[in-house]
Amino acid sequence: MALVTGCEGLGAGGSSTDSGAPAPAPDGRAVNPLKNPDGTEPGLAPVTSETDEAAARKLIETLRTKGRGPRTGYDRDEFGYAWMDTAEGVPLARNGCDTRNDLLQRDGQSLRFRSGSDCVVIAMTLHDPYTGTTIEWRKQKATEVQIDHVVPLSYSWQMGAARWSEDKREQLANDPLNLMPAEGRANSSKGDSGPASWLPPNKQIRCAYAVRFTQVALKYELAVTAPDRQMMLKQCGG
Repeated sequence: MALVTGCEGLGAGGSSTDSGAPAPAPDGRAVNPLKNPDGTEPGLAPVTSETDEAAARKLIETLRTKGRGPRTGYDRDEFGYAWMDTAEGVPLARNGCDTRNDLLQRDGQSLRFRSGSDCVVIAMTLHDPYTGTTIEWRKQKATEVQIDHVVPLSYSWQMGAARWSEDKREQLANDPLNLMPAEGRANSSKGDSGPASWLPPNKQIRCAYAVRFTQVALKYELAVTAPDRQMMLKQCGG
């Protein structure tokens, strides 16, 4: 899938039964999601201490659960065009740079910009938390890095976003809290899956991913399925 399409697509990789991946290359910039509640800091650092795992479980336990509704009427355009800089009420909006490039700048290192631009990233190094790999990305092969919607837009549609205002859907689609640059193949394998059917291949990051999924769901008052909540608790020692 193209970079601008986010996390749509289906595949078998990265399921909760995967054997895991190599430990990620050291990235001192990545931040524990419990210490990054608005998503404006880079990356997704592992949640490792017993104290943080307990805090993670407490957060996850506050999620409401319900069954997943139909996908009827879902279209990516219901969440605004990708990637707009005009979504109201989210960090980094209206800064003169589109959401996609904001996220590449947030998480990428050794950034190179298009000539004459301080926005459009054409090359970078990405320490991908989902796979634990380091990607030397170039714009000529854009799909090697995609922007994942942690809570997929189709998932949110089925869990209540179909009844939201257009503004609120645009916020979810462009909120840095819900966006993670990741290896394209891992992102494509996720599709619109919840945590019960897809988790990052890198086991070290799975509790952090569960925390971030929870943070987004709570911010936007979304329920999750009971199997998704159970799987998220399991990743954090529950």
